[in-house]
This record gives sequence, C-alpha cells and structure tokens, in this order.
Amino acid sequence: MASKDDTQAKAPPETRNVLQFLRSSKSGMKIRVGALNGKRVDYFKGKSAVKALLSPGYAKVKNVPKVTTEAEAEALLQSSIQYAFYLRVDRGAPTGSSTSPRHVTVIPQQQFAQDAYFVWLYEGSQWTTYAGGLLMVALMLAAVMFPLWPPAMRLGVWYLSIAMLGLLGAFFGLAIIRLIFYIITVVIASPGIWIFPQLFADVGVIESFIPFWEWDVPKKKAGKKKKAKAPAGANPEEQLANNGGAFIEEVGDESQEQSRPGSRSARVEEVPDVDS
Repeated sequence: MASKDDTQAKAPPETRNVLQFLRSSKSGMKIRVGALNGKRVDYFKGKSAVKALLSPGYAKVKNVPKVTTEAEAEALLQSSIQYAFYLRVDRGAPTGSSTSPRHVTVIPQQQFAQDAYFVWLYEGSQWTTYAGGLLMVALMLAAVMFPLWPPAMRLGVWYLSIAMLGLLGAFFGLAIIRLIFYIITVVIASPGIWIFPQLFADVGVIESFIPFWEWDVPKKKAGKKKKAKAPAGANPEEQLANNGGAFIEEVGDESQEQSRPGSRSARVEEVPDVDS
C-alpha cells in the first residue's frame, strides 16, 4: 500500500501548484483545528476552497488550471482528492469544552461537496521552517562562542545591551510617573489628566507621544440614527422607496367634513414593491 508521500509525489505540477496556493495564507481560506486519531490537524470547508479558486489571488498564480465557475472549481478539487493532499472527514463532538477542537474522522466516500469538511494532509512549503531553524542554530552558536569574539565586537554588544535596558527602564519609569500624575490630578482637578494618553494605544511610535496631555473624559457613544422621513411632496414611488414598501397618504375626513372642514386623517396603505 502506497504511503501518503508516495501518493502526493504522483500529483502533476499544476495540481501541486493549486494545492500550494490553497495551503498558503494567500488563499484566504478559513482554517479550523480538529483532532484526528488524537493528533491536532487543520481542516477546511469545501465552500471556502471554491471561493479561494474563484478569487483574484488565484488568477495571478502561474502554471495552474484556469477556473472561472464554481463547477470548474468543484471538478478541480474533486480530481485532487486522489493524491491525498486532503481527505473528506465527518466532524464530531468537541474533544473537551465547547471551544475545544472537534473530532474528525476520515470517511470512505471521498466525494467533494461545498458543504463538506476536508482535513489537510499536506503541510505546504517548509522552507521558512527550515530557514528559521538554521537561523536559530546560528544564533545559539554565536552566543556560545561569545568569549571568542574580538574585543571590539564584544564591547559593541555590551553598549547595545545597555542602551536597550536604558530604553526599557525609561519606558517603565514614564508609565509610573504618568500614573502618579493622573492620581494627583484626579484628587485636585477631577476628572484627571493623562500625560501622553496614547502611550499604550495601538498607534505608531510618534503618535504614541501625541498629544502631550489630555483630560480623562469618557468618549460618548454614538446614538442610534433616526430613520429619515420621506420629503414632503414626494410621489408614491419615492415614498415607497423611503418607507420600505408602504407610504402614507393624507385624505380628507368625509364624515366630519361639514362640522370640521379643516380636519384631516391619515391612512396607511400597503402597496407591492415596485422593484421586486
């Protein structure tokens, strides 16, 4: 019986390029985490793969089959199942709490469907993992061989570490000073003043120090927008569009026309949507 790697090696280059695109972050597919035979795996929904093959990102990939319709995408994904890059699974109950990964089980019927789930058996390109591992080994060797460095390099590293520690200490010192100043201003000048109010905000380095100070005033929540009224004098079609399928027509009150000639009443009339 052929192994998974042997089966994947039989895939044509075009099919492999398609699977590399789907496995990469460029595809935009929603990846879920499941448990297959006690091991954590990634799986996806068929609809997500079809959407990725119809996206503009796939159109820019070279040496891949052209896909313009959902039927072509489904046919391409069905033909790729035989190379065991992914397999159809049934999704079961969570392994623990409701937020834990779900159990997934490979089923015999390997037929592609948009509402089905498929587990990844292909890890994609691993060059970034290998490069990161080599870099980590090089850094560890450099740290171990630090006593053998030239004196100038060791002195430079010492100055650099002192500078980094100084910046870190200055940041924590500024955080403590602004907190103390805020507590003082809360007591003597409520509601209090923050120095560098954007210091811990998700902004750039320069924006973190702008403005210099700011009152600690809570931001007002945006109120609900009122529904716009139909303008006076609008025709029935315009009132229909503005009121969501109904318009208000003013008519005279015939029963009280003689006693109160100026009285008016409103009548709401439902009409069919002219756009449907």
